[in-house]
Amino acid sequence: MSLADSVAHLSPERWASANRLLIRKALAEFAHERLITPEREGESYVVRGDDGLTSYRFSAIRRALDHWQIDADSLTRHREGEELPLAALDFFIELKTSLGLSEEILPVYLEEISSTLSGTCYKLAKPRVTSAELASSGFQEIETGMTEGHPCFVANNGRLGFGVHEYLSYAPETASPVRLVWLAAHRSRAAFTAGVGIEYEDFIRQELGADTVERFHANLTAQGLDPADHLLIPVHPWQWWNKLSVTFAAEVARRHLVCLGEGDDEYLAQQSIRTFFNASHPEKHYVKTALSVLNMGFMRGLSAAYMEATPAINDWLAQLIENDPVLKSTGLTIIRERAAVGYRHLEYEQATDRYSAYRKMLAALWRESPVPSLRDGESLATMASLLHVDHAGASFAGALIERSGLTPTQWLRRYLRAYYTPLLHSFYAYDLVFMPHGENVILVLKDGAVQRAVYKDIAEEIAVMDPDAVLPPQVRRIRVEVPEDTKLLSIFTDVFDCFFRFLAANLATEGVLTEDDFWRTVAEVTREYQEANPQLADRFAQYDLFAPEFALSCLNRLQLRDNRQMVDLADPSGALQLVGTLKNPIAGF
Repeated sequence: MSLADSVAHLSPERWASANRLLIRKALAEFAHERLITPEREGESYVVRGDDGLTSYRFSAIRRALDHWQIDADSLTRHREGEELPLAALDFFIELKTSLGLSEEILPVYLEEISSTLSGTCYKLAKPRVTSAELASSGFQEIETGMTEGHPCFVANNGRLGFGVHEYLSYAPETASPVRLVWLAAHRSRAAFTAGVGIEYEDFIRQELGADTVERFHANLTAQGLDPADHLLIPVHPWQWWNKLSVTFAAEVARRHLVCLGEGDDEYLAQQSIRTFFNASHPEKHYVKTALSVLNMGFMRGLSAAYMEATPAINDWLAQLIENDPVLKSTGLTIIRERAAVGYRHLEYEQATDRYSAYRKMLAALWRESPVPSLRDGESLATMASLLHVDHAGASFAGALIERSGLTPTQWLRRYLRAYYTPLLHSFYAYDLVFMPHGENVILVLKDGAVQRAVYKDIAEEIAVMDPDAVLPPQVRRIRVEVPEDTKLLSIFTDVFDCFFRFLAANLATEGVLTEDDFWRTVAEVTREYQEANPQLADRFAQYDLFAPEFALSCLNRLQLRDNRQMVDLADPSGALQLVGTLKNPIAGF
């Protein structure tokens, strides 16, 4: 590829489209989070910049949960009677005081916005695929076909650290096959942990293939090293070239780490960017790697210390689901993180606290593939796809409903029973919460209808909020202390506000299902669950899902305040940015 070709997607027309789309989203989400207050003027709304001279005008529909559905084509920018072109970087500078962007955060945030816009231009340059075509596509075509990323975050594709050639090689939307780099790590500094019944030797042979393992072992032997003294660790190629070969130079020089080269299997990056699906052997495990790039409020490393308990936490949760008749009846499964390996750099550990990015540069985990669990006629799609809207404004969810032959309400009810009912039961029966956003859930579909849900990203994302819960020793780290009055935000914020809000709005805009019918169905499925589980009546009363309102928890405010580490990992609930309340859309039913 020539130097010029590497930026061919950055054309003036695509840049203009990307900026319009991003400013539309910024206005909508910042109005939702009450950072800005659009004023009504005639048929339109107006938002003024900090100087009072610059203004943005647009038409919008206001929906449930204070959702601003802004018409991108209606958006214009003005200063002192003159219309100006839309430019996202200018937008954030013009509103930096309103948005609380400090001088330290602003330039880094603008870099994340630039990267997000560049990614949008790349997606706009791809051949157009309709939602209807996507609805009959395979799992990985859907995964790489997503165009938006996280629905709430405005700067959601920062990936700071990637050059353009690395973006083209490793971003999920480019669908470029990747071979992982393999290192041999001396056992004095590395640890492998696995779920019940998994042995290191057999597991590595199954994942890599006997030939590759022999090749790697021969490489070590030729250097006078004993393969039995080493553990094999898969590494993101970016991490090897940009971090480990430099930051871990001492480990390489002292032969604590030996680079063995690439494995033979080809992988595809997933929406979460550091997790890889095995395209050569789809039944083999996903591999999740450490990746020290800044993306959406965090450095995306992977902690060696955290990895040690990961398989045990997954085994514990799998057992809990297996033994619970309500969860079992919804069809819920998890894809377990079955094995993990982590490397400890002793000097960086002495120099840092346990949350430091320096401790998260070399670790990996293996997560089950959902592919072997499919029955005849079933297919897979990331749940993030339900919020996807194609270039013509057609939603992927609408296309699935059409394909299923069900009424929109019937389709929605099936989806809610598969995805939402297990979240309710986990909360009410076990004080157990997930991080159930679109990228952490895989839907099993048959002819467009949702059959069941598969939750993933377990060990790093689940929490038990009961201080008295009896947990096995290696699982105790998932216990968190959460104030009583914010516990139910795990449903209200994570599910209602950060996912259903967008799904309901898209279906209403398309004329597939009215907002009232959407939320009435959510209320009916909630009641159906509660009536089927009278033994939990006290809990339903204590944590009332039909309360008239709930606290508005703001995600962009976290990122605008500190885009390097949005949340204090030692106190996640203490970091919440709560601003007023939202009317509960199911309270009226």
